[in-house]
Amino acid sequence: MMRIAITGAGGLIGWHVHAWLRVQPGLQVIPVGRDAWQTPERLAAALAGADAIVHLAAMNRGAEAEVEETNLRLAAVLTDALRLAGSTPHLLHASSTQVDRDTAYGRSKRQAAAILAGWASASGAAFTDMILPNVFGEGGRPFHNSVVATFCRQLADGTPRRIDVDAEICFLHAHRVARGIADIVIAGDTGIWRPEGRRLTVSSLLERLEQFDRSYRHDRLIPDLRDPFDLDLFNTYRSYLFPRHYPVAFRRHTDQRGTLIEAIRETSGGQIHYSTTHPGFVRGQHYHFRKVERFVVLAGEAEVAVRPVCSREIHRFRLSGDEPAFIDMPTMHVHNLANVGSGELVAMFWTNDLYDPAAPDTYPEAVDLPDGAAAAMAASQ
Repeated sequence: MMRIAITGAGGLIGWHVHAWLRVQPGLQVIPVGRDAWQTPERLAAALAGADAIVHLAAMNRGAEAEVEETNLRLAAVLTDALRLAGSTPHLLHASSTQVDRDTAYGRSKRQAAAILAGWASASGAAFTDMILPNVFGEGGRPFHNSVVATFCRQLADGTPRRIDVDAEICFLHAHRVARGIADIVIAGDTGIWRPEGRRLTVSSLLERLEQFDRSYRHDRLIPDLRDPFDLDLFNTYRSYLFPRHYPVAFRRHTDQRGTLIEAIRETSGGQIHYSTTHPGFVRGQHYHFRKVERFVVLAGEAEVAVRPVCSREIHRFRLSGDEPAFIDMPTMHVHNLANVGSGELVAMFWTNDLYDPAAPDTYPEAVDLPDGAAAAMAASQ
């Protein structure tokens, strides 16, 4: 079993890396919390037994002097801790394309990389410097991580958007970073890793997101998601609608014959199936990284429970066949569907892709954690 420590596991990239590594066979994840950084001794204890360290902890916003001091201090404390422990794990350092620019953050990441590479060279350890572009994704902090997070939050809240500088930026989804990191750790690759993203102007990005918003919330239409980048961007956008936007009541078309409801309108295909569930039974208990999935109750009474991966917070929704509504499951959220009524529950499910047994993008996990697992998760946060 390879043990992988992650500093900054509570951040945007950290959450995606943690979620992905924990479902890879043969890997054990050690999330390193803020408390461990108080002294090199405490950090050495937290990193004990790690075969690789993914160093994501950093400061990228704030006063210039503080940004530089913080990132250099983190690198120094980390190397001091490794010297104390006498260990030589594979060290992966998350840097930024800003290293090519003369900014406080860029300078600090260049110097931090030099400190970490120097330790690796002197100790004989493997070192990988990861030069990342503008990383976005579910869990991003508005006005902090990426302009994508800012625009998504503003669209969800219905507040005005503003473009200060219409620059061209290279965007990369955090899950793609996580997959790349997993590959590096497993293969033991060293040197510089500079993944490619999608280059867009800020205005083009905003136009795409506003189209998603009009299509999804006004027209009730799932946009064309055949472009992987659009799927990443759409999953990020809709994550900011959860949980306040759901469940969404269907628009009913009623006449003397009865009622017609359009359960799903989309432009890129997918798969629809339905299930029956006996009273007291539960379906689901899994999560997805990329799949768009809609839950609709056609008859009966259901409770849908949703919990972010690596979190204890649970959101619960009631759905009824008497009041048709839908919930679109956010990615990286464990979910289930329980029959809480006295009769048969009939539910319909839509996904944006056809089920592939060889790559199902479905990871089993219970929404309600046992007491021991919940306590362990609380301790790691």
